[in-house]
Amino acid sequence: MKLVLASGNAGKLAELRDLLGDLDVELHAQSEFGVEDAEETGLTFVENAILKARHASRATGLPALGDDSGICVDALDGAPGLYSARYSGVHGDAAANIAKLLDALHDVPDARRGARFVCVLALLRHADDPQPLIAEGVWEGRVLHAPRGAGGFGYDPVFFDPERGQGAAELEAALKNRISHRGRALDVLRARLHEALR
Repeated sequence: MKLVLASGNAGKLAELRDLLGDLDVELHAQSEFGVEDAEETGLTFVENAILKARHASRATGLPALGDDSGICVDALDGAPGLYSARYSGVHGDAAANIAKLLDALHDVPDARRGARFVCVLALLRHADDPQPLIAEGVWEGRVLHAPRGAGGFGYDPVFFDPERGQGAAELEAALKNRISHRGRALDVLRARLHEALR
Protein backbone atom coordinates (compact mmCIF):
# COMPACT_ATOMS: atom_id res chain seq x y z
CA MET A 1 0.00 0.00 0.00
CA LYS A 2 1.71 3.19 -1.22
CA LEU A 3 0.93 6.44 0.60
CA VAL A 4 2.41 9.88 0.07
CA LEU A 5 3.15 12.12 3.04
CA ALA A 6 2.24 15.70 2.16
CA SER A 7 5.51 17.01 3.57
CA GLY A 8 9.22 16.99 2.91
CA ASN A 9 10.01 17.21 6.66
CA ALA A 10 12.50 14.42 7.39
CA GLY A 11 11.61 14.37 11.10
CA LYS A 12 7.90 13.89 10.43
CA LEU A 13 8.62 11.23 7.80
CA ALA A 14 10.85 9.22 10.16
CA GLU A 15 8.36 9.50 13.02
CA LEU A 16 5.39 8.44 10.88
CA ARG A 17 7.32 5.58 9.24
CA ASP A 18 8.15 4.31 12.71
CA LEU A 19 4.54 4.62 13.87
CA LEU A 20 3.24 2.86 10.73
CA GLY A 21 5.95 0.18 10.84
CA ASP A 22 3.62 -2.70 11.72
CA LEU A 23 1.16 -1.92 8.91
CA ASP A 24 1.53 -2.81 5.24
CA VAL A 25 2.07 0.82 4.27
CA GLU A 26 4.89 2.21 2.14
CA LEU A 27 5.17 5.88 3.13
CA HIS A 28 6.95 8.28 0.78
CA ALA A 29 7.64 11.98 1.20
CA GLN A 30 6.13 14.17 -1.49
CA SER A 31 9.62 15.51 -2.18
CA GLU A 32 10.53 12.05 -3.56
CA PHE A 33 8.09 12.82 -6.39
CA GLY A 34 9.36 16.37 -6.89
CA VAL A 35 6.27 17.86 -5.24
CA GLU A 36 6.71 21.25 -3.58
CA ASP A 37 4.93 22.21 -0.35
CA ALA A 38 1.34 23.39 -0.68
CA GLU A 39 0.52 26.96 0.24
CA GLU A 40 -0.90 26.85 3.77
CA THR A 41 -3.80 29.27 3.47
CA GLY A 42 -6.10 27.58 6.00
CA LEU A 43 -7.08 29.20 9.28
CA THR A 44 -7.05 25.94 11.26
CA PHE A 45 -4.87 22.86 11.54
CA VAL A 46 -7.69 20.83 9.93
CA GLU A 47 -7.91 23.09 6.87
CA ASN A 48 -4.16 23.06 6.34
CA ALA A 49 -3.89 19.27 6.72
CA ILE A 50 -6.58 18.79 4.05
CA LEU A 51 -4.99 21.39 1.72
CA LYS A 52 -1.62 19.64 1.99
CA ALA A 53 -3.05 16.15 1.42
CA ARG A 54 -5.16 17.27 -1.56
CA HIS A 55 -2.15 18.99 -3.15
CA ALA A 56 0.10 15.91 -2.72
CA SER A 57 -2.56 13.49 -3.95
CA ARG A 58 -3.35 15.60 -7.02
CA ALA A 59 0.36 15.87 -7.91
CA THR A 60 1.18 12.17 -7.42
CA GLY A 61 -2.10 10.33 -8.11
CA LEU A 62 -1.65 8.48 -4.80
CA PRO A 63 -3.60 8.46 -1.53
CA ALA A 64 -2.10 11.17 0.68
CA LEU A 65 -1.62 11.86 4.35
CA GLY A 66 -1.58 15.53 5.31
CA ASP A 67 -0.15 16.52 8.69
CA ASP A 68 -0.49 19.98 10.16
CA SER A 69 0.88 20.49 13.60
CA GLY A 70 2.30 23.07 15.93
CA ILE A 71 2.76 24.26 19.47
CA CYS A 72 0.10 26.43 21.11
CA VAL A 73 1.23 28.45 24.14
CA ASP A 74 -1.34 29.73 26.65
CA ALA A 75 0.56 32.91 27.59
CA LEU A 76 0.77 33.82 23.88
CA ASP A 77 -2.96 33.28 23.18
CA GLY A 78 -2.22 30.07 21.28
CA ALA A 79 0.75 31.35 19.28
CA PRO A 80 2.80 30.26 17.43
CA GLY A 81 0.04 27.74 16.55
CA LEU A 82 -0.46 27.45 12.79
CA TYR A 83 2.73 29.43 12.23
CA SER A 84 4.99 27.23 14.38
CA ALA A 85 7.28 26.14 11.52
CA ARG A 86 7.80 29.72 10.34
CA TYR A 87 7.45 31.60 13.64
CA SER A 88 10.82 33.32 13.24
CA GLY A 89 10.08 34.23 9.62
CA VAL A 90 12.11 31.43 8.02
CA HIS A 91 10.27 28.14 7.41
CA GLY A 92 11.81 25.21 9.29
CA ASP A 93 14.53 27.10 11.22
CA ALA A 94 14.00 25.30 14.54
CA ALA A 95 16.80 27.13 16.39
CA ALA A 96 15.45 30.56 15.40
CA ASN A 97 11.86 29.53 16.20
CA ILE A 98 12.90 28.32 19.66
CA ALA A 99 14.93 31.48 20.32
CA LYS A 100 11.94 33.67 19.42
CA LEU A 101 9.59 31.59 21.60
CA LEU A 102 11.92 31.73 24.62
CA ASP A 103 12.35 35.48 24.13
CA ALA A 104 8.57 35.97 24.04
CA LEU A 105 8.27 34.03 27.32
CA HIS A 106 11.35 35.58 28.95
CA ASP A 107 9.66 36.79 32.18
CA VAL A 108 6.76 34.31 32.22
CA PRO A 109 6.77 31.99 35.28
CA ASP A 110 6.31 28.21 35.01
CA ALA A 111 2.69 28.42 36.15
CA ARG A 112 1.83 30.44 33.02
CA ARG A 113 3.98 28.52 30.53
CA GLY A 114 1.31 25.91 29.74
CA ALA A 115 1.42 24.67 26.16
CA ARG A 116 0.32 21.84 23.96
CA PHE A 117 1.50 20.23 20.79
CA VAL A 118 -1.42 19.73 18.37
CA CYS A 119 -1.41 17.44 15.34
CA VAL A 120 -4.17 16.98 12.79
CA LEU A 121 -3.86 14.20 10.22
CA ALA A 122 -6.02 14.16 7.09
CA LEU A 123 -6.09 11.05 4.92
CA LEU A 124 -7.42 11.41 1.38
CA ARG A 125 -7.96 8.30 -0.74
CA HIS A 126 -7.72 10.47 -3.89
CA ALA A 127 -7.39 14.17 -4.71
CA ASP A 128 -11.14 14.77 -4.91
CA ASP A 129 -12.06 12.69 -1.84
CA PRO A 130 -15.11 14.48 -0.36
CA GLN A 131 -14.84 12.64 2.94
CA PRO A 132 -11.25 12.74 4.21
CA LEU A 133 -10.50 10.89 7.42
CA ILE A 134 -9.50 13.39 10.11
CA ALA A 135 -7.70 12.57 13.34
CA GLU A 136 -6.42 14.93 16.03
CA GLY A 137 -3.88 14.38 18.77
CA VAL A 138 -2.92 16.72 21.63
CA TRP A 139 0.09 16.50 23.97
CA GLU A 140 -0.16 18.73 27.04
CA GLY A 141 2.87 20.22 28.76
CA ARG A 142 4.72 23.48 29.23
CA VAL A 143 7.57 25.46 27.72
CA LEU A 144 10.96 25.14 29.41
CA HIS A 145 13.22 28.15 30.07
CA ALA A 146 16.05 26.68 27.98
CA PRO A 147 16.53 23.76 25.57
CA ARG A 148 17.17 20.29 27.05
CA GLY A 149 18.01 16.97 25.44
CA ALA A 150 19.33 15.94 22.05
CA GLY A 151 16.42 14.00 20.52
CA GLY A 152 13.37 14.89 18.50
CA PHE A 153 13.01 17.90 16.23
CA GLY A 154 11.26 21.27 16.04
CA TYR A 155 10.22 22.58 19.47
CA ASP A 156 10.96 19.28 21.28
CA PRO A 157 14.02 20.72 23.13
CA VAL A 158 11.82 23.27 24.96
CA PHE A 159 8.68 21.18 25.55
CA PHE A 160 8.30 19.60 29.00
CA ASP A 161 6.04 16.63 29.71
CA PRO A 162 5.00 16.93 33.39
CA GLU A 163 3.65 13.36 33.51
CA ARG A 164 7.10 11.96 32.80
CA GLY A 165 9.15 14.78 34.29
CA GLN A 166 11.24 15.08 31.13
CA GLY A 167 11.56 17.26 28.08
CA ALA A 168 10.37 15.86 24.75
CA ALA A 169 13.95 15.88 23.43
CA GLU A 170 15.08 13.82 26.46
CA LEU A 171 12.61 10.99 25.92
CA GLU A 172 13.59 7.73 24.24
CA ALA A 173 12.43 7.99 20.60
CA ALA A 174 9.98 5.06 20.67
CA LEU A 175 8.27 6.38 23.81
CA LYS A 176 8.15 9.94 22.49
CA ASN A 177 6.64 8.77 19.20
CA ARG A 178 3.96 6.80 21.04
CA ILE A 179 2.86 9.57 23.45
CA SER A 180 3.35 12.56 21.18
CA HIS A 181 0.57 14.56 19.53
CA ARG A 182 1.39 12.82 16.23
CA GLY A 183 1.39 9.38 17.83
CA ARG A 184 -1.96 10.07 19.45
CA ALA A 185 -3.48 11.32 16.18
CA LEU A 186 -2.20 8.27 14.35
CA ASP A 187 -3.70 5.98 17.00
CA VAL A 188 -7.09 7.46 16.14
CA LEU A 189 -6.47 7.01 12.41
CA ARG A 190 -4.66 3.67 12.22
CA ALA A 191 -7.60 1.43 13.13
CA ARG A 192 -9.38 2.61 9.98
CA LEU A 193 -6.35 2.95 7.72
CA HIS A 194 -6.67 -0.32 5.77
CA GLU A 195 -10.39 0.17 5.30
CA ALA A 196 -9.88 3.77 4.13
CA LEU A 197 -7.31 2.87 1.47
CA ARG A 198 -9.27 0.00 -0.13
